Amino acid sequence: MESQDALERLIAAEQDERRRLALFLHDGPVQQLSGIALMLDGALHSLGGERPEEAQGIIETALAQQRATIRDLRDLSFALEPVVLRDHGFAAALRAMADQAASSHGVAIDVEVDETAEIGATAGIALYTIVRELVDQALRRGTPTHVRIRVAPSGDGGIVASVADDAEPERRRQSLEAIEERVAQLHGTVAMQAADAGTETRVSLPAHTARR
Repeated sequence: MESQDALERLIAAEQDERRRLALFLHDGPVQQLSGIALMLDGALHSLGGERPEEAQGIIETALAQQRATIRDLRDLSFALEPVVLRDHGFAAALRAMADQAASSHGVAIDVEVDETAEIGATAGIALYTIVRELVDQALRRGTPTHVRIRVAPSGDGGIVASVADDAEPERRRQSLEAIEERVAQLHGTVAMQAADAGTETRVSLPAHTARR
């Protein structure tokens, strides 16, 4: 019964992720592209009315919106399957994700990956996804001024990854449950500690999982 409940929660978490992706596409790029189409219609109308300066202004605005939409779609593509993770490894992918999030939200994000930490390819993909979600949660919870990501070996040969931020402490039980399900698949544990200085979430993976 417990395993069935865990499976149902995992399925629900995946459905929530798909729903969030669908909402992002509908409310973001789809609406932006619709706006661009309307602007181009307006530019054609201005050209037909022999108002080239007005048409030029509309086209310039449309181009700016198109570039913003491309950035949004590129960010989404990176989040779904970062090429840097496949080509350059776990540490490089974490730093690229942190740089992107820091640039988008105007937040300082530090990344420390201990070179002695042994992370296998499968565990690296899973842990990257978990850390990325923790960073997203920290930014959604209330924009912090500083986020710190640390990955280091544990005393038993496993891996400990932590994400800490200085935003107003707040437990997001439902969001954490989704991460707990992912970590449970890796036979790991999750611990969240809230304090006056912010929130820190630690994910621990055993050696036999971290190295696969």
